[in-house]
Amino acid sequence: MSSTSAEVKKNITLRSSDNETFEMEERVAMLSETIKHLIEDDCVDSVIPVPNVKSDTLARVIEYCKKHVESSESESEALKTWDAEFIDIDQNNLFPLILAANYLEIKGLLDLTCQTVANMMKGKSVEEIRKIFNITNDFTPEEEEKVRKENQWAFE
Repeated sequence: MSSTSAEVKKNITLRSSDNETFEMEERVAMLSETIKHLIEDDCVDSVIPVPNVKSDTLARVIEYCKKHVESSESESEALKTWDAEFIDIDQNNLFPLILAANYLEIKGLLDLTCQTVANMMKGKSVEEIRKIFNITNDFTPEEEEKVRKENQWAFE
């Protein structure tokens, strides 16, 4: 039984939290374990709501998935370069992308985004990390001293 590529390609539509819809090939959407399970369990009628993800973030998620589905094994170095350029974004876009990757269970994207945050922290002091991520120190000087003594290895 033969089938044409037009018959094989099935489209899926996602709806972001701000009500924008995105259509893509099913194979692209299947990079998301969350969506994959919905499809496999036959829970998809027409549009899949993605209530935790805004349209600008969902567009980037879809861009990532398309690139990773369309790239072949032989293009791994080019894909690494593309990933590095893709993830070169500010924190205001990075953290929603982490949350979306986690919610949609896209392991590769979650790994990429979390590694980016880890790289931002690497080799930095506690004070530098607080400044980078705009974290307020809510410890009293006594509490901070106690934590530093209990976890001295982390401050070496």
